[in-house]
Amino acid sequence: MESQMKAIIVDDEELARQSLKNALESFPDICIVEECANGFEAVQAVQRVKPDILFLDIQMPKLDGFDVVELLGKDTPSVVFVTSYDEYALRAFETEAIDYVLKPVKQDRLQKTIERLREQFKRNHPPEFESLIDKHRTNLAPVNRVLIRNAIDVVILPVDDIIYFEAEDDYVRVHTLGGKSYLKTDRMANLEQLLDRRNFCRIHRSYLLNISYLMKIEPYNKDSRLAILKTGQRLPISRAGYNILIELL
Repeated sequence: MESQMKAIIVDDEELARQSLKNALESFPDICIVEECANGFEAVQAVQRVKPDILFLDIQMPKLDGFDVVELLGKDTPSVVFVTSYDEYALRAFETEAIDYVLKPVKQDRLQKTIERLREQFKRNHPPEFESLIDKHRTNLAPVNRVLIRNAIDVVILPVDDIIYFEAEDDYVRVHTLGGKSYLKTDRMANLEQLLDRRNFCRIHRSYLLNISYLMKIEPYNKDSRLAILKTGQRLPISRAGYNILIELL
């Protein structure tokens, strides 16, 4: 018997999960190890179970299928997007997803998907989803929330609650109201493109500020200034950042 591929089914509709599970019973090398009813459960389950395959519904409330992939990042296994809408399925397929199936699932189409998964499993070629997520997030810009995976939990931050972003090597630290901060795997340049530029300003190479929290600007030395925030925090402003900031104010 071939080695089994561990799979998780993620769909907010119980009947849809059961339908796909029944269809997958025809493939003895696919072992369903868990079912998830939403994106939050999916993120936790993938980290806990470490499946080979994620059968992932695209349209789900709060966290959709693309959000799940974004949050999982490099931990994302092979993904088969499951959708009722062909436009979403084609977009997922064209942007490097392993495959897609349409609801209701047809056995012949599922057969082709499983064959592709078997080939990928043999080649041990890890999937890459950076392009998929970049395109999806660009379509949503300007975003009104930021998603963060905090250990096994998911944090959804409204952008209005974010005071500023701070670059930290390959990560970005998100500073929020109440003095809390979260580390997010992302690049500052990505966030700058996704956020509303009328509200967020790259005041320094290492800082992206929500200007609604700016109280005043003070000179620091001949070539630099400080942003004094309503929270009492003080951030450096570069010369280039100052020019952009003045245009916004």
